Amino acid sequence: MQTSAAAPPAAEPPGDPQPAAPARRHSLTERLATRWGGLVTAWRRSLQLRAVATTVLLSALAMLGAGIFLSNQIADGLFQERFRQVQEESVRGLNQVKSNFESAATTDRSSTVAFVNDTLKLVQGDGASVQRDFILTPLPSSENIYVTNTASGGLTTAVIPESLSMTVRDNPGVYWESISFPHATYDTPGLAFGTKVQLPPGREYALYLVYDLESVQQTLDFIHRVLAIGGFLLLCVTGGIAWYTTRLVVRPVSNAAMVSEKLAAGELQERLEVHGEDEIARLGTSFNRMATSLQDQITQLATLSQMQQRFVSDVSHELRTPLTTVRMAAEVLHDARAEFDPINRRSAELLYNQVERFQTLLNDLLEISRFDAGVALLDAEVLDLVPVVRRVVETASLHAENLGSELRVHVPGDGCMVEMDPRRIERIIRNLVMNAVEHGEGNPIDITVAQDEHAVAVTVRDHGIGMDPDEAARVFDRFWRGDPARARTTGGSGLGLSIATEDTRLHGGWLQAWGQKGEGACFRLTLPRTLGDPVGSSPLPLTPRSQLALGQALSAEETSPHTASLPTLPSAGFALPGNILRAVPPAERAVAPPAEPDEAADPDQDLIADDEPGTDQGGRHA
Repeated sequence: MQTSAAAPPAAEPPGDPQPAAPARRHSLTERLATRWGGLVTAWRRSLQLRAVATTVLLSALAMLGAGIFLSNQIADGLFQERFRQVQEESVRGLNQVKSNFESAATTDRSSTVAFVNDTLKLVQGDGASVQRDFILTPLPSSENIYVTNTASGGLTTAVIPESLSMTVRDNPGVYWESISFPHATYDTPGLAFGTKVQLPPGREYALYLVYDLESVQQTLDFIHRVLAIGGFLLLCVTGGIAWYTTRLVVRPVSNAAMVSEKLAAGELQERLEVHGEDEIARLGTSFNRMATSLQDQITQLATLSQMQQRFVSDVSHELRTPLTTVRMAAEVLHDARAEFDPINRRSAELLYNQVERFQTLLNDLLEISRFDAGVALLDAEVLDLVPVVRRVVETASLHAENLGSELRVHVPGDGCMVEMDPRRIERIIRNLVMNAVEHGEGNPIDITVAQDEHAVAVTVRDHGIGMDPDEAARVFDRFWRGDPARARTTGGSGLGLSIATEDTRLHGGWLQAWGQKGEGACFRLTLPRTLGDPVGSSPLPLTPRSQLALGQALSAEETSPHTASLPTLPSAGFALPGNILRAVPPAERAVAPPAEPDEAADPDQDLIADDEPGTDQGGRHA
């Protein structure tokens, strides 16, 4: 094979490196990283690219293997053909020269040299198809020689391999070996045939015939170029065929994926274009029928939902006037109950209490209807959250004392400023506290407020009956109660936690719940310090720590915020280690609040039910 001589590397001029070189290298690295990332993304997302690339790669490997096999076979065939030709020529020529040398009758140096030159000219350059040169060199044991080293074509004995020289010196006959034939700037393959001859005055010489196989190498190089060009063109044709073939299949699938994404985004009128009658066409027709069926069902459900929302809103508004009249009459009867007999007095008290409960239920239904209609608005301002919590505690303290529960408040000493709608936040906390009092079984209730750089949080921890997995999964459902047979001391509407969830959604925060049967429950409200900012973590853990066990109070060190870095989790229904469950409504599945690391670390905790703000659900206790 031809090998070009490598040029010596140019010496770099001395001097200090350019200051801008590191910046250029850094920029090049960034560009390469960006392009590599783009290629990786395209590889992952494009089925057609992977199919075409795989086809071309496998075809290239197959062609490379076939090319190597063909190259070896062609090279071996060319060599064998040339070898047979030059072998016959060299054996015939060497034997003829050897016979002439043995029959030489010269007795002096000059005549011997002239005779040798004339004889060797007969074998120089008369090869049938390749160039031929000779080398005549005395053997080391010869003395008093007439003829010194003689060669044609500028050759020297250095081209003769040592193994061939030793074989010719020690054995009679003709021997050969492949060699590297030197040229000015490159080497080519060649063959050397040698035998031992005698010259006057009876001295031994080694005579070699050297063949240059450059023409054979050129033929082989030409065949290699033809194979390489043909292979490249065949790869291009194969890639084009693979691209066109996969495009026939992948393009309809890609269109179906794009239409599916639009359908999922709410563009229910999108359909696939169907051409032909093949399998892809039948798939497109079936897809369009499915999309039409889904559109009809979704439209019917949307219409029904709007009718239901309108019905609830209209009924709630229509009931306000008669309810006001009934309430006024109930108040009159309640104020005059002292004049009634015991049975009528009790009836007046029951009427008054149930009308009050009916009024609360009606107000909650009106609030829910505003949420469903999307007309609920925030009246936000930057305020301290601590006074809001204290007002709720003062309101609920009387009811808590009646049930034997102690309300323990843990707040930071420097306040807790947050942008919020105080009316809605107070309603959320009041719902959580009243639920804790209702289900606290007379045990202490801890209300903790904390903050960090980005968020504020309020946790309400009771040590009552707790929740099992089924209850926690439905804790924010409308009109749902954990134990319908359980007697209540307050007349809730069953919509408290659902309204609290909607209020939290308006603030862009989280409302989450943890529960364990017999250990109580913990509800956590997390709000961004500034409206519109995303909430990535909560200043307070959701899972209670061992210090919050029944009968133990928080120490002074534990009133400070406990920040837990929360990882971002996928936006879909999912389960996490430690029996963590999350109920995510369809409207809010684009963003899901992360789960607590503390929760995943304790597999003994029974349940955590995290409800994303905005979930259209109610509460376990109104």
